[in-house]
Amino acid sequence: MAVLPIIVAPDPRLKRKADPVEAVDADIARLMDDMLETMYAAPGIGLAAPQIGVLKRVIVVDVAREGNPPAPMRLANPEVVWESEDTNVHEEGCLSLPEMYDNVVRPARVRVRYLDRDNVTQEIEADGLLATCIQHEIDHLNGTLFVDHLSTVKRNMMLRKLQKRKKSGTLAA
Repeated sequence: MAVLPIIVAPDPRLKRKADPVEAVDADIARLMDDMLETMYAAPGIGLAAPQIGVLKRVIVVDVAREGNPPAPMRLANPEVVWESEDTNVHEEGCLSLPEMYDNVVRPARVRVRYLDRDNVTQEIEADGLLATCIQHEIDHLNGTLFVDHLSTVKRNMMLRKLQKRKKSGTLAA
């Protein structure tokens, strides 16, 4: 397994739509494992393949609380097949937008269909932090960042701060 570099916004690669995975083969399984290692090293609770420069519909998440055993999830071609009408507000951050946080409103519960690491179609229902995290990562697969859910003023302010930090060398590009 390998820890891979994470792309930091603003970067046009983060705005591109990822391609579906034909099947979870050995290469995709290795990608999932590398993504988990990268996510844990960052540290984070979710990572999408486009964040490491791979335009494939693959995400990994682990929202296990500190002190609990890890609960990694590997999802290829995740799609929300149902979402609740009720919503939750969570403060979100992103490994591609370091040290940037804001509240985002999303459906409180979702049902997600995906291919697991063994190329088997699975369906789960998620709520709370897991639902938020999965929706956040699926957004990445569609070229959407959490700041795209904010006002234009807030989004532009955050992206300008990151651009400034990249240019000054206080943030890896």
